[in-house]
Amino acid sequence: MNSIQVQTKPYDGQKPGTSGLRKAVKVFQQPNYTENFIQAILSAVQPSAEGSTLVVGGDGRYFGTEAVDLIIKIAAANGVKKLIVGHKGILSTPAVSCIIRKYKATGGIVLTASHNPGGPDRDFGIKYNTSNGGPAPESVTNAIYELTKNITSYNIVPNLKCFIDYCGLQIFKIDGKEFVVEVIDSVVDYLQLMKSIFDFDAIRKLIKGSENRAPFNILIDSMNGVTGPYVKKIFVDELNAPSLNAINIIPLTDFGGLHPDPNLTYASDLVKALQIGEYDLGAAFDGDGDRNMILGKKAFFINPSDSLAVLANNLECIPYFKVNGVKGFARSMPTGAAVDRVAAKCGKEFFEVPTGWKFFGNLMDAGRLSLCGEESFGTGSDHIREKDGIWAVLAWLSVLANTGESVETLLTNHWKTFGRNFFTRYDYENCESEPSNQMMLDLEKKVTSSSIVGQKFVFGSKSYVFKEADNFKYCDPIDKSVTTKQGIRVLFEDGSRFVFRLSGTGSSGATIRLYAESYEPPTSNILEDAQVALKPLVQIALEMSKLVQFTGRTAPTVVT
Repeated sequence: MNSIQVQTKPYDGQKPGTSGLRKAVKVFQQPNYTENFIQAILSAVQPSAEGSTLVVGGDGRYFGTEAVDLIIKIAAANGVKKLIVGHKGILSTPAVSCIIRKYKATGGIVLTASHNPGGPDRDFGIKYNTSNGGPAPESVTNAIYELTKNITSYNIVPNLKCFIDYCGLQIFKIDGKEFVVEVIDSVVDYLQLMKSIFDFDAIRKLIKGSENRAPFNILIDSMNGVTGPYVKKIFVDELNAPSLNAINIIPLTDFGGLHPDPNLTYASDLVKALQIGEYDLGAAFDGDGDRNMILGKKAFFINPSDSLAVLANNLECIPYFKVNGVKGFARSMPTGAAVDRVAAKCGKEFFEVPTGWKFFGNLMDAGRLSLCGEESFGTGSDHIREKDGIWAVLAWLSVLANTGESVETLLTNHWKTFGRNFFTRYDYENCESEPSNQMMLDLEKKVTSSSIVGQKFVFGSKSYVFKEADNFKYCDPIDKSVTTKQGIRVLFEDGSRFVFRLSGTGSSGATIRLYAESYEPPTSNILEDAQVALKPLVQIALEMSKLVQFTGRTAPTVVT
């Protein structure tokens, strides 16, 4: 078959965010919209695409099959030598990273809008991962964006028909050159990697129980996202959890109407099931499998910031780290500082980076980072270059199997040793963009004024003395790149702080995120409810920002 060149015109706004280009499905369905963006990716990352190998897969959401078909036809026309495609187009984001690294691929195209809802009236997304398996850096995403602004044509093989419903090789001759598509089992490579990291026998014994220990009852919710096949193979087939303990494991194009964001609001069915007290651990994953939520007995919630700190303090329970050692720890700037205290105790290098997994990737590639996380329910290590939800649950099970403690006891003992960083996040979703931007500008101007240094802010019986504020700026210690305007941080003299960010992961409008954090030492009331403990600080943040006045929102969409 031969390729052809199709004339096209640019679309405005095809600028990839921290996790690719996310828009409503109807936007991607516009004539040539998706084709333009795919062509821009291929042109940006491989001006001469000949000889390259790309991994392709996604979370199974609506429009994914059509997008895979377009990628195959456009990649063939651009001289790509080989595509490795997940069965039926299904690959979790962690699995894409795993496969890129295992087969030394040039990169990968991931079809996901992560934790955003799916369906014909909801969201879709496309992102590019580089040869290290991680999200493309800004130098690449900026190059893609520049090409989308001036694109006049794309290359395609319109008559190429490739079947992705069965595994195997399909070989075509395009413009006289061989083009190979290998459709692979979505789970096998990822499973092999997990078996090389964790002691599956120990986890299996934990779940089964023994004469001296009752079975450890787990409930895993895939929320009808991509992790369904992985959960069945790993937790049911390999670790022998009862099949009924894996729920919503069939990937659906609209996630069965669920909002595939693993938090207390959107995973409420899992929360209700755990509250009964029948299960020892509950876990949920987002649409593409890179985020996780962990619950203990009776829905005891593990804040992602605490989850990162507990794992950091117990990495010796995981064979991978016994073999490879532990380098540094890192967290995104808005994430609670609990892991900072573990790093200090262990004498490990510590990094605070902007939101976005690509910043962790640079540190990992340089051999300076082993474990990292974000408060947005993302946790991972240097085994791949993406956050990894299933890895996080296996890590927790490894620690629990090794220590013999319950989820709640493990965390409360951690607080008794390190103290507790009370932490909460308020999400105000789909706000109008202009007033949201104005709120951020006004707040930054107010808090960076020297006139409020030392000023006392009071709510109820709590008072906070203003210390300093900034709009977070990061200089990458590896490539020396500088990232600015990452969120307004307001710090108080007792170590408390709040942060405001505008999130770039939505498909429309603006999402304002408010993060509040306060540290209490081990001798304090570390078992107090986090929302109660942080209410005064949250109210002060809302008053200082005038969020209600700017947005009209009197309550957040989600609280975690």
